[in-house]
Amino acid sequence: MDNIFLQISVLLGITVSIAFIMRILRQPLIVAYIVAGLVAGPLFLNLVAGGEEFFQIFAEFGIVLLLFIVGLSLNLDYIKKVGKAVLIGGLVQFVITSGFGLLIMTLLNFSFITSLFVAMAISFSSTIIVIKLLADKRDLESVYGRFVIGTLLVQDIIAVILMIFLNTSNSEGAVWYNTAITIGAKGVVLTGIVFLMSRYLLPHIMDKVATSGEMLFIFTIAWCFGVASLVYWSGFSIEIGAIIAGISLGASPYQPEISSRIRPLRDFFIVLFFVVLGSELQVTQVRDAIMPAIILSVFVLLFKPILLYFTMRFLKYTRRSAYLASTTSGQVSEFGFILIFTAIGINYLRGSELAILTLVALITIVVSSYIITYNEFIYRKLLPLFNKFGEDIHRKINEDNLKNYPVWIFGYHRIGWKVCEALAEKKIKFAVVDFDPAAIAKLKHRGIPVFFGDAADVEFLNELPLNKARLVISTLPEPDDQKTLITNIRQHNKRCHIIGNLYHSDHLEELYKAGADYIMMPHLLGGQWIAEILKTHSWSKSTFKKIRAAQKEEMQLRFTVSSH
Repeated sequence: MDNIFLQISVLLGITVSIAFIMRILRQPLIVAYIVAGLVAGPLFLNLVAGGEEFFQIFAEFGIVLLLFIVGLSLNLDYIKKVGKAVLIGGLVQFVITSGFGLLIMTLLNFSFITSLFVAMAISFSSTIIVIKLLADKRDLESVYGRFVIGTLLVQDIIAVILMIFLNTSNSEGAVWYNTAITIGAKGVVLTGIVFLMSRYLLPHIMDKVATSGEMLFIFTIAWCFGVASLVYWSGFSIEIGAIIAGISLGASPYQPEISSRIRPLRDFFIVLFFVVLGSELQVTQVRDAIMPAIILSVFVLLFKPILLYFTMRFLKYTRRSAYLASTTSGQVSEFGFILIFTAIGINYLRGSELAILTLVALITIVVSSYIITYNEFIYRKLLPLFNKFGEDIHRKINEDNLKNYPVWIFGYHRIGWKVCEALAEKKIKFAVVDFDPAAIAKLKHRGIPVFFGDAADVEFLNELPLNKARLVISTLPEPDDQKTLITNIRQHNKRCHIIGNLYHSDHLEELYKAGADYIMMPHLLGGQWIAEILKTHSWSKSTFKKIRAAQKEEMQLRFTVSSH
């Protein structure tokens, strides 16, 4: 098939068909992309024949856009917010996984260079897959979710450093320290230029172009490829330039919109990237790669989660948080492919390593996706086994602070803080449960009894004296967490009044059946409030001026006494 248009049309048709199957199987679409690449490659249909150079260029676009979004998401403030634990977790995971991976590959009679690159490639976990699955489970803001995201950011930073190192080491005929000094000097100058532009020039430009969504999209693409080209002209790789371009826009208030607009374009080119990957694989390579891939897949699926579990336990996380986080690490990352491709491009590798990594990716992504999706269910099944090792010492609540509070508030955020103010005004004793460190610090500073924990953790709930509570108010946003909380309370306390919270009616009857006395629905309460205003007040400027002033006062109070 010589016509490029027909090749792409058939390729997209194959990708969509496989994507439908993957969606039914509840698998990430990246699996569909990899399988489509294999099907379109020489192993099956060989669609790329005659258009290799064209697809190679498109694959480069995909890599650039992928790394641009990685740079866009490299939020160092997030790592500071979560704490040094994620830095330790990310470094430990990378170093130890790479070390044992290197040992396994060496025992399988691979060369040191091949073993090293494959070991580093499998040490990274997929940011795209993990964040998507955690978002689907609404666990991004949970204790373990924040740790996982922070660890992934640390791994992305390590990957960027490796890319820079590979670029630096690819200077033939030069003394290494001269190369390092030259590259370092160029890097400092280049970073300074980009920093100054992003600090003083970009904000003014962004304010202008952001008024139009189309203009913002075009400008972002132009900035991405412009900075990447500037970096490439300076002696670095295009990939490093894409990351720098992303980082320079990462602090922009328009970052979320930029990211959402670029992702569909990235996904299109990533499909072509995996087609090129599939076109690189030969039948003999795949046959020779099967056994090493199976061994490495078992290593990734078992060793990486176990390592992360014990790392988190060492960092004093609870068994539940450590286990749930560990399940997210059992797959390889898209960064691994980029690392191998980069090494092939600078003649460090021959290309057979791609077959191994591709098979490892397919096996681990498929298996780990199910494990992440059902990690809570699996944990409950394993709980009797965990209990045989004794009590969870990192979950133990300080009994000196435990009292039979008549009222318990779960969630101190947009709604919870106002409830706390009302209870304090009525001089009713209450305690708050939250897993946001900022909210915990705020409450402790104000002398309000607070307990750090997750309402979805049954073990944690069993330690709280909820059997004596008269009223429990949950402002949690997630229906599943609230169902767990309500069910647990009803098992020990039939007389307690329970108030829940929902942002939609899908799970309303489910929570009432679980035992809730009343479910707040903010949009209905908001509608009732404005309806009452319209019925009881005159429709005049003075009326709306008064309620606007009251709203402003409320917001000032919120930012003074709440965690936000």
